[in-house]
Amino acid sequence: MSSSKTPARKKKSPAAAGGARRGPRFLPKTWLGRIGAALLGLFLLGLAAIGVAFATVEIPKPNDVAVAQTSIIYYSDGKTEMDRISDVNRENVALSRVPLHVQRAMISAEDRSFYENNGISPKGIMRSVVVGIRGGEKQGGSTITQQYVKNYFLTQDRTISRKVKEILISVKIDGQLDKNKILENYLNTIYYGRGAYGIQTASKAYFNKDVKDLTVEEGALLASVINAPNNFDPGLGAAQRKNAESRFGYVISGMQAKGWITPGQAASMKFPATAKAKPYRGIGGPRGHIVKAIKDELEGTLKLTQKDIDTGGLRIVSTIDKKRQTAAEAAIKKRMPEDAGDIKIGLVSTVPGDGAVVAMYGGADYLKNQWNAAKDAKLQAGSTFKPFTLIAGLEQKIATSTVYSGASPQYFQEFADSGGKTAAERAGRVSNFGGQGFGDINLRTATANSVNTVYAKLNIRVGPKNTVRAARTAGITTPLGAYYSNVFGTDTVSVWDMARAYSTIAAEGKRTTPYLVKSITTQDKHFSYKHKVQAKQVFAKPVMADTIDAMERVVTEGSGTYASRLARPVAGKTGTTTNNYAAWFNGFTPQLETAVGMYKGDGTQKPQNQMKNVGGYAEITGGSIPVRVWTSYMLEAMDGVKWEDFPPRANWGIPGGTASPQRLRTWTPRPTQRQTQQYTPRVTPRKTTSSSKTSSSSSSTSTSTPTTAKPTTAKPTTTPPPKKTATSTPPPKKTATSTPPPKKTSTAPPPPPKQTSTAPPPPPKQTTTPPPPPKATQTSAKVASPAVATPAG
Repeated sequence: MSSSKTPARKKKSPAAAGGARRGPRFLPKTWLGRIGAALLGLFLLGLAAIGVAFATVEIPKPNDVAVAQTSIIYYSDGKTEMDRISDVNRENVALSRVPLHVQRAMISAEDRSFYENNGISPKGIMRSVVVGIRGGEKQGGSTITQQYVKNYFLTQDRTISRKVKEILISVKIDGQLDKNKILENYLNTIYYGRGAYGIQTASKAYFNKDVKDLTVEEGALLASVINAPNNFDPGLGAAQRKNAESRFGYVISGMQAKGWITPGQAASMKFPATAKAKPYRGIGGPRGHIVKAIKDELEGTLKLTQKDIDTGGLRIVSTIDKKRQTAAEAAIKKRMPEDAGDIKIGLVSTVPGDGAVVAMYGGADYLKNQWNAAKDAKLQAGSTFKPFTLIAGLEQKIATSTVYSGASPQYFQEFADSGGKTAAERAGRVSNFGGQGFGDINLRTATANSVNTVYAKLNIRVGPKNTVRAARTAGITTPLGAYYSNVFGTDTVSVWDMARAYSTIAAEGKRTTPYLVKSITTQDKHFSYKHKVQAKQVFAKPVMADTIDAMERVVTEGSGTYASRLARPVAGKTGTTTNNYAAWFNGFTPQLETAVGMYKGDGTQKPQNQMKNVGGYAEITGGSIPVRVWTSYMLEAMDGVKWEDFPPRANWGIPGGTASPQRLRTWTPRPTQRQTQQYTPRVTPRKTTSSSKTSSSSSSTSTSTPTTAKPTTAKPTTTPPPKKTATSTPPPKKTATSTPPPKKTSTAPPPPPKQTSTAPPPPPKQTTTPPPPPKATQTSAKVASPAVATPAG
């Protein structure tokens, strides 16, 4: 009998069952332990890596943009702002200057847990990462500390490594710095749009006010725009305004939620009006030329780099006086004719004995034309160069009472040009402006009337090299030629240089260097500078006293009488080149010197640059527009300045001089010569024998017998000065030398032979009516073009 038991069913393997399962239904406990251990190990390794990274990461130095601050130029008062000269428009302020409600508005907009977090927001970071993975729009996610770290220490790239470094540094910074310091740094580095970096410049850009004066609403708006200035600046359009209004509401509600304002205050908040957006691009108008000149001085004289200037946060106090600068611009606008066309004018006004430039005009608009007519332009000096020949003569003890013939024309072998285009040039003809003739006149009268024939003879007497030396000593830096016609200003000079040279005369021989930067400081006090005046006595005071005396007569009786409207002691000199390529008036009081120069086009000597038939003037001379501009400016510039006189005439030297040319080139007044004689006019003439010798040697010429340096009256003034003491007022002068005698007749002898090298020769002979022009044989004497022979006064 078979067994009744049913054999046990054999369990099929997963493979036999069709392969539905390829492994165990569950992992053994040993596998779970291994995976858990691995995960824990990775976690611990991650923590260790983070710990190592946190320990080893160093807080880097601030980046260039973060520490860049605007450099500001102020007028001479140190308070009134002229311009900002930075590419990065930032001005740092302490947190104490930022109102508490403005601070809270920023926190409400950017990081409401700022005072509670440790520098980062884990939720914000995760949200930003998730949205980024999904391809959504960029999320904020960063705390105020993180934004500060990114702006101040790092770059703006979006790499993972940069983000990790940002997080680590933020945590580290939060542990090292006070929250208020972090907030202060943040407010000073964040970009607000309109070219403004930092809360202070943003306050000025949006509301034209200092940050300390911002209201709650204004602070809330500034907090709104930092999210994305191009999308939230209400001044950019309707869409941006709508975005800003929405963000503004968000900030206000956050402030209410934090308990910083009440519901009633929140409800009353109105969206504020902003100033018109102005792109930052620097200053235009005439003052743009000043800013450029100040930059040049910072780089050239003070050796600052462009980076120092653009981002160093310099506080530069200039020498420019706002009142005087405004007066200079107004005077030029008033006096320049409407049909001036391409005529340009430069003006430089300086303080004698100091060098401070208190006003400068280089052009109407720097943004349109960067060429500075006051510094860059070089124009012929014309008769403004004659005082340097006068100085050279006085240094050779040729007194201003020396008499020469002022007849016109006259012929001088030294002025002959064998290559001249006309017979007159080849014969050395020199004429006065307009052909006007004078009788025998002294150098004071010749200076007053800018008599060319007299000054031609004086330059022959003193030597053109000494004229150049006097000009260089006074302050002219441009190239100068040592030829006889240089006395007529044939060389080109800048208005800047002429202002310096005439300031030397006004300061009684003390030469200084013109400057525009008075002082510099920085907010962190790491750099400071203050200009130190360095004046050098380069001319003897008696020489200057007699030079000034002669130049005063230009204003009291000569070509610059319009300047007498100033109603105080004024000395100066007009200057006009032949064919009116340039026109000048350079004049000064004891306290202020101003040079005004005009030219047309590029200043070169071509017909289209002649300044003729302009503004009702047949021709522009130094005695026309330049002296009027000068006077209009000086009336305002000298308003309120005390009345002061020039030193009395010293009666330096004797007629014709006594020193030999060889000795004259190196003659320098001794320090011991500063005695009463130098400051008080002589009463007793030199020895009769010396005077007679001079008279005798001159008797064969067409000049009258030179007189000795006898007492003269004090120089005339338009306003009676305070009474001078007995030692400061010259005795009355002779009337015979104050009025030019009648012109010579045509019976004068022919031109004299060439002057020999023996010293000292008498003044060369000249004729008042020339013979037929002789054939010129001299080729060594360099002369100017035909235009040079008859410069105007």
